[in-house]
Amino acid sequence: MTAHPPTSHPLLDIDEVPELEPHLRDVGEVFRAFRTQDSGCVSYGVQLPDGTRCFVKEATTDAAHRSLDRAWTFHRSVRHPAIVPQLHRITLRNGRTATVMPWREGESLYTPSGSGRSRPDSPRSRFRALPIPRVLAALDRVLDAHLAVEAAGQVAVDLYDGSFLYDFQAAELHLIDLDEYRPGPFVLTADRLPGSSRFMAPEESRRGAVIDPRTTVYVLGRAARILLDADDDEGAFRGAAAQAAVVERATRPDPGERFQSVRELVTAWRAAA
Repeated sequence: MTAHPPTSHPLLDIDEVPELEPHLRDVGEVFRAFRTQDSGCVSYGVQLPDGTRCFVKEATTDAAHRSLDRAWTFHRSVRHPAIVPQLHRITLRNGRTATVMPWREGESLYTPSGSGRSRPDSPRSRFRALPIPRVLAALDRVLDAHLAVEAAGQVAVDLYDGSFLYDFQAAELHLIDLDEYRPGPFVLTADRLPGSSRFMAPEESRRGAVIDPRTTVYVLGRAARILLDADDDEGAFRGAAAQAAVVERATRPDPGERFQSVRELVTAWRAAA
């Protein structure tokens, strides 16, 4: 019997290409392109001839290149079913990189202000209208993923509702774009970390502050508050009083008054739930 060499993968078995998009169009069908991103990246949904779908993100600026490098390190240390992994990276002729991830179905729960955020058919409004057990299941998946983040010695940076990709048909939440997560604790040497002010802890905007698991606790508390609220002004919390108390402690301005670890937060949250 003649042995046949294994078939190479057109994205996972190649380390360098001159330009990304022409290569993607050569090896498959680009069915989505995300060209206008604040991150400085351009991303593509690609379907290969065998039906496999991949998500490929290309850095187009030096800052985006540094962010993708940071993300590559993060994904080498953290694995969780909710976190969409970076499987491979490709070097481009300009010296920047692109990363290959599995495609996940879903809709981003972030809607920019003034872009129909409150429309009943927006992903955010549809998520808020789900039965509470489904919302709690999605939130528990976020919390469980951050137990893995904490166990790997990483802290959350730039987690916001744009990081939440929700598959309404499968009732499953995925975490995406965790490119700014980094090892902690660390001292903030800039005036501000990247992120949404709706989620950020006070110390993330204070040069010289310590960023540690208590910062992640704050961000997760804000995630719980926002995901479980039926109103943009946060006047319609759908959780129980015990859950509201957990959120209140998690989001206190003084890190010393919060839960001191993600593990402690998750334990309190699950007891309240």
